[in-house]
Amino acid sequence: MFTLIEAMIFDLDGTLVQTEKLKAISYARAVAELCPNPVPESEIIEAYKQVVGLSRAEVARYLISRFRLEFRSQRERAEFDGFEDWQILVQVRLARYGEMLSDPEVLLTHRWPYNVQVLETARSQGCKTALATMSTADQTRQVLKVLGLEREFNFIATHDDVEIGKPDPEIYQLLMFELDVEPARTLVLEDSPAGISAAQAAGAWVIAVTTPFTLERVHQMSGLDQRRIVDEPERVPAVVHDLLSELRAEE
Repeated sequence: MFTLIEAMIFDLDGTLVQTEKLKAISYARAVAELCPNPVPESEIIEAYKQVVGLSRAEVARYLISRFRLEFRSQRERAEFDGFEDWQILVQVRLARYGEMLSDPEVLLTHRWPYNVQVLETARSQGCKTALATMSTADQTRQVLKVLGLEREFNFIATHDDVEIGKPDPEIYQLLMFELDVEPARTLVLEDSPAGISAAQAAGAWVIAVTTPFTLERVHQMSGLDQRRIVDEPERVPAVVHDLLSELRAEE
């Protein structure tokens, strides 16, 4: 099945596990903790959909600007002396996110099983596999361990391994170099516009597996083959199979 595609690269957040939702909630809880004038959690979560896949700095700056957030000036400033507002928001949000990740059941109940199925099929058929995530190395290891996927990749690249995050193609270029595979022989599963753009810029084949957090913006992207956009999770294995069959027929 995977003879023409030598490597499959997977995003983590939103692709293998629904951590996008957890991250959105962690930002909402951080804002509630830091700001004297509360912003409804639902509004923070909705706004997060606009920046899924971007770096923590970009997300935090966007939320601060979008909601004109002002933090309490005493305790937080003393605790984070010398930090900018976006850095304070990131640090508090990471603490709240870490609390959620400490409960294995939270992650296990947020898996995307059909995307994991594609990963397991690729491994069983001798296809090289890699992970491209904007999460930190520590967070990535924690999530993969809970999901039982820490041994399913030939190479893992995280936020800590690149100078520029998605939508820059650096992380995918790094992985294709490490896997010793050409872009035309690489298939990527991504859920966010930033990740999809990064994979496309690297020259790989891309299947966009949307989530409630990314569906609208993915469909607004130009240059995407509509056949490669999957809104129903259970269809992912079939869409992968169809693309591989198409490539095999064209060879």
